[in-house]
Amino acid sequence: MKTILSTKKLTQNQRELFAQKGMFIVDYDAISIEFLDFKAPDLIDNAVFTSQQAVHSFVRKNNGKLGIKNCFCVGNKTKALLEQNGLKVKEFGQNAAQLSQKLVKNYKKQVFYYFCGTIRREELPNALKSEKMTFFEIKTYKTVLKSKKFDQKWDGIMFFSPSGVASYVSENKHQKNVHAFCIGQTTASDAKKYFKNVVVADTNTIESVLEKTIEAL
Repeated sequence: MKTILSTKKLTQNQRELFAQKGMFIVDYDAISIEFLDFKAPDLIDNAVFTSQQAVHSFVRKNNGKLGIKNCFCVGNKTKALLEQNGLKVKEFGQNAAQLSQKLVKNYKKQVFYYFCGTIRREELPNALKSEKMTFFEIKTYKTVLKSKKFDQKWDGIMFFSPSGVASYVSENKHQKNVHAFCIGQTTASDAKKYFKNVVVADTNTIESVLEKTIEAL
């Protein structure tokens, strides 16, 4: 029987997908999110969101009074969440590097407010800084690593964020031959530091990670 570890808690229906294929699944939350208190202007022309958690924190803080003209974001799920809250998404990319290219190419003279977590990638801020673009970084949530040691050997491990990778490897360091299934290229780039076999989901969704894992194993 194949044994799979998910670094994110799954729903019963999601777990049943593995059971139907005769796979044994263990799931836990490798990270937790704490929303932060923060200050931002009441009216913003251009806002950048690179995660759903930043959107959740912003919406929670502003009690539905969302004074943003245009949003720029990473990922289909983040885009959908912004639109569900009545916000206009002008541009989005599948990762921060892709979004950065669009901002630098088409919006160089604009001013941006970048809503992010305390642990965030450097691609987007570095790209804007290198072009001397004006942006203000506002940290809206804190990512807490919930490290846990496992004695069991896995055939596959599913990762849904770079922080999830960092949390897992902080306590489990010696399984280089296990397959790591990742939600996107950003997560995969971190996983490749610790795993030889890294597989990237077709889209940046939990469902796609599950499908790719089942398909591969």
